[in-house]
Amino acid sequence: MNKKQLFLYVTFAIIVTIINLASQRVVLSFLSGNIGFFIALFFGTLVGVITGYILDKNWIFYDETKISENYGKQFFLYAMTGAIHTPIFWITETLFWFIWMTDQMRELGAILGLIFAYTVKYFILKKYIFKIESYNS
Repeated sequence: MNKKQLFLYVTFAIIVTIINLASQRVVLSFLSGNIGFFIALFFGTLVGVITGYILDKNWIFYDETKISENYGKQFFLYAMTGAIHTPIFWITETLFWFIWMTDQMRELGAILGLIFAYTVKYFILKKYIFKIESYNS
């Protein structure tokens, strides 16, 4: 990863984190308690995955996959990387929520978890998602 890619990846990770947390805040403005927390966690993650895919694909890995069938497979694989990195941030955010029960600490837990998760995610994406020669096999 060159300096420009590193800068963009960190910048995009911050943007996606802000979008994720803002989405959670929207949900939490309507719902409260543990149910609201878990719905907000899911919704923020969904919005974050879609945003992150668009940014990573186009400006970090410069992937040119355009064919709709291949694009769908690639997005599916991208989203599935969440099975590895999403629990990292969910567990951290959830622990901070249940220990302190404040929005500020919940968001701090999310930020710390996302920093680690985005680091893991980069290496997974580089090795398995955006370096695949063919999605037809």
